[in-house]
Amino acid sequence: MGTGFSIFLRKTSTGLLGSSSPPEKPGLGDLPESCISSIFMYLDPPEICKLAQMSRAFRAASLADFVWESKLPSNYKFLVDKVLDHENLPKKEIYGRLCQPNRFDGGTKEVWLDKSCGQVFLSISSKALRITGIDDRRYWSHIPTEESRFHTVAYLQQIWWVEALGELEFEFPPGSYSLYFRLQLGKTCPKRFGRRVCNVDQVHGWHIKPVRFQLSTSDGQHALSECYLHQQGSWVHYHVGDFVVIDNHKPMKIKFSMVQIDCTHTKGGLSLDSVLIYPSKFREKLI
Repeated sequence: MGTGFSIFLRKTSTGLLGSSSPPEKPGLGDLPESCISSIFMYLDPPEICKLAQMSRAFRAASLADFVWESKLPSNYKFLVDKVLDHENLPKKEIYGRLCQPNRFDGGTKEVWLDKSCGQVFLSISSKALRITGIDDRRYWSHIPTEESRFHTVAYLQQIWWVEALGELEFEFPPGSYSLYFRLQLGKTCPKRFGRRVCNVDQVHGWHIKPVRFQLSTSDGQHALSECYLHQQGSWVHYHVGDFVVIDNHKPMKIKFSMVQIDCTHTKGGLSLDSVLIYPSKFREKLI
């Protein structure tokens, strides 16, 4: 309807109503809405949102469900069921909501999409892990901090046997993923005069033997890495390993752990924030 109206306007300017003005050249606004929507399917979400501001036709085309369904990950229905309350939402709104951090499993896990490409990211709180001695305040405690997505981290004062185990059952889109533990040697303290403060007085024992990180998946994939913890006073993402998802319609169970169980010496001064699962191509963002 809008296209026919613009053609009518061009005809009136060529003399049908007595005007002598030259004919107008066709513009992008004269494209059919369905054609614009088809073009949008080949663009990234930020580009679509910018073009939607150009005209009413572009804005209307940018709202088409088939445009945003092409940007959503193949497991988006699983995500909608898991973290969103409403299923019958426009696809653009589903995309926007999934790009925000969404908690599940009692608020101990968080999933979100990258706004530019729709890739899936996951974060698992230390409270979702089985940590040996976590209920004994002589060894571990949960401390509040703004430096965690979950606003709390597990802090180890001193212990002989360090073991943190976790598992996740989740439906991933096909692709390669990397798993990390986010750790810090030291205890983050309240800021002083606006500056970050990290107390490392209790850090000890991590240079004697390495920490062993492991992961395994329900389809038989395994990864193992060992690393000495030596960087104090800042958060470090320790790479456990990678896994590949081929069947996106079947939930995968992942088990992961970090252990240092050499009982010849104590270890202490460790902050354990979370476990992260990122698409492997985003690895540089964590380094």
